[in-house]
Amino acid sequence: MSAEVARKQHVPDILDCLAQLSNDEVPTPPKLARAMLDLLPADVWSNPNLKWLDPCCKSGAILREVAARLIVGLEAWEPDFHKRREHIFRNMLYGTSVTELTAQVARRSVYCSHNAASVRSVVRFENPAGNIAFVPAMHDLGADGSEHKCKVCGAPADLERGSTRENYAYAFIHGAYPTKELSGMKFDVIVGNPPYQVSDGGHNASATPVYHRFVEAAISLKPRYVLMITPSRWFAGGKGLDKFRERMLTGGKVRKLIDYPKLYEAFPGVKIRGGVSYFLWDRDHQGAAVVATHWNGEQVGTAVERRLDEFDVFIRRNEAVPILKKVRKKSETSLSERISSRKPFGFPTNFHGEPSSKKLKKPTKLYGSQRISWLERTDVVVNANWLDSWKVLMTAVQGTSAAVETQFLSKPLLAAPGEACTETYLVAGRFEDKESAERFAAYLRTRFVRFLVSLRKATQHATRDVYTFVPDLPMDRTWTDELLYKRYKLNADEVAFIESQVKAMPATAGTHA
Repeated sequence: MSAEVARKQHVPDILDCLAQLSNDEVPTPPKLARAMLDLLPADVWSNPNLKWLDPCCKSGAILREVAARLIVGLEAWEPDFHKRREHIFRNMLYGTSVTELTAQVARRSVYCSHNAASVRSVVRFENPAGNIAFVPAMHDLGADGSEHKCKVCGAPADLERGSTRENYAYAFIHGAYPTKELSGMKFDVIVGNPPYQVSDGGHNASATPVYHRFVEAAISLKPRYVLMITPSRWFAGGKGLDKFRERMLTGGKVRKLIDYPKLYEAFPGVKIRGGVSYFLWDRDHQGAAVVATHWNGEQVGTAVERRLDEFDVFIRRNEAVPILKKVRKKSETSLSERISSRKPFGFPTNFHGEPSSKKLKKPTKLYGSQRISWLERTDVVVNANWLDSWKVLMTAVQGTSAAVETQFLSKPLLAAPGEACTETYLVAGRFEDKESAERFAAYLRTRFVRFLVSLRKATQHATRDVYTFVPDLPMDRTWTDELLYKRYKLNADEVAFIESQVKAMPATAGTHA
């Protein structure tokens, strides 16, 4: 085989072949790791004095890619390759893994041996772990161990299984790393792909996010840069993420942010609803961030520099910002003030009444999860005064298994006087007459409304909050997209963008979920 043929032949990267190890261990594809590192300023690659830390090693791809760039960037500083590599691996690169297995994989990727003290390691350490160690940690269940959940990450007490089994108490956020030996070390660049969530012991595989705790722990070490990839749910929602979102949006330290809204794009084969994003946090930066969106392997449009604190949530598409500004300029009342809270009539999702109304004195139809049932009117004790109104119901959960969501809301369902619903639905509006209710349902079906909902809808949950940007207009007419575009003076490009994001919804009655 000629040298030219060999050069052109594709050589696969074994780290591209690693499967997802578990729900919280998603290896970083090397291509994605390289894209993340592109955000850092060029001078970091020629500085031999920097300390780099990956606090959540999985495959070792990130540290391996950092090493590859430093090998090139430090050549002028130290022309001897072996001395240069020795310095980089021994004095510059550090990491801690999320499990013992990933520690071995990471060392194999970086040192070419899972045992850093072996003759196979490109740089031989006295310690088999080298600078990439799995450090066991314990959940914080209180001084007497009586807490039901970890006070740090929210994991249930039964995940604390002792030293013989994995307990998902990650060292970096539970105070075990940096270790005492590294307590005086100043890390300059912290880069990683943290675990995303941990089971919290709730129903239906409930989980609590933990990725933000890695970001906060990294920032607390006061490095020069923090570069991490996380789920994008923190942009507008997420359990327990309000304070984290406020800090990220208002701190002025985010210098660059790259967003991948499309399912599976950043991590092929891994379903992370709402997509993922990576950001560069810069300790010395103050002000606007450069924001870009990637779709189907390419950047969409141009990157835009904008302030992240303009709204209480992050508007992920640059094209949406001027549209939202035009809507907000009118200072109209938010539709969220009209939307009910959970359990509008007090009935949980799994509640069902009688299958027939025949034996009931004053039957009330109840719309519930996948069925309609009946109960006595006197059984409705929460918001009983709503029964005599026409109501427009919207499902409280609206999701899709598609890689790209285009509906954002379910079809509105009209509930007549004498009808109620379980927690499956929210009461989006109440009216004295059927015509007004039908007009309101038509308003909710418009692309315009569902586009504004999409700006706050980070998950499948369609709670009251997602309607915050939607204006509460008078139902004195049937609002169409054309009338709404004209009302808010949207130009052709803005209209085209809305219609590229939101699929038209036929004007047919909804059915019970």
